[in-house]
Amino acid sequence: MPSIKRALTCFWLLTFSSISCLAQNYRVLITNDDGISSPLIKTLSQEISKLPNVEVVISAPAENQSGSSQSTDGRELTVEKIVKEGEFFGYAVSGRPADAVRFGLRVLGKEKPFDLVISGINRGSNVGKLSHLSGTVGAGMEALYHGVPAIAVSQEVRGVNTETSAQFVAQIVSKYQKDGAPKGVVISINIPAGELKGVSIKPMGEAYLDMGNYVLKSDSGSTSIYQQRLALAKAKDTNSDTYAYQQGYITLTPLKFDWTAYELLDSMAEWDLKIKN
Repeated sequence: MPSIKRALTCFWLLTFSSISCLAQNYRVLITNDDGISSPLIKTLSQEISKLPNVEVVISAPAENQSGSSQSTDGRELTVEKIVKEGEFFGYAVSGRPADAVRFGLRVLGKEKPFDLVISGINRGSNVGKLSHLSGTVGAGMEALYHGVPAIAVSQEVRGVNTETSAQFVAQIVSKYQKDGAPKGVVISINIPAGELKGVSIKPMGEAYLDMGNYVLKSDSGSTSIYQQRLALAKAKDTNSDTYAYQQGYITLTPLKFDWTAYELLDSMAEWDLKIKN
């Protein structure tokens, strides 16, 4: 594991060379679900690269993969090295966000493991139950699957200063670099538009989008075409990330990989289910 290797390295340095552990590179893999051409991932990577002793590597989908959750392409991956403004920028992966993370951790991090994965900055928020659909959050969950902590950061489509968002994420990365990141957790960050009232740490709440509205566009008898229409929904649970977000707060929600409803395990054991021959 990266943490064990880092601890051993630091022990050796402190014991035999008197060199501070802080001088060692903190490796960060950055990905997204909007695709490697998104200007938001560029702003994020530039801001994180400003941190002392932080090495940034980008591995992101070649195309927009919004709404892909933690799904995988399951086929061959074509990986292209992308150059921007005459300099190497990152790796474009012909798959989904989870594929880009898996490639980054298992191939690009084979010899030098990564300490952290950051997914974003996503164009569009992922508060509440929509997190389950999000490719941004799904990329973070893929990192957890491989034992690496992650941050997933999303912001409103319009009315947000992306540099401010990136600087906010940099604060957390700096803390992780100094104190260590929480294990087995994706910190989901969502930044609303307009004047920011503060920072709110809340559990996952309701979906802020009603995605179940369909309008019939055409019907040929055997085939019908429906257009999905999204509608905004106001959060009612005042102790949720969705409500805080809609009130103008940057929200932080710690998410875990395990979806088990532990409170049901004992009662389900009493269902007396049998296999019938």
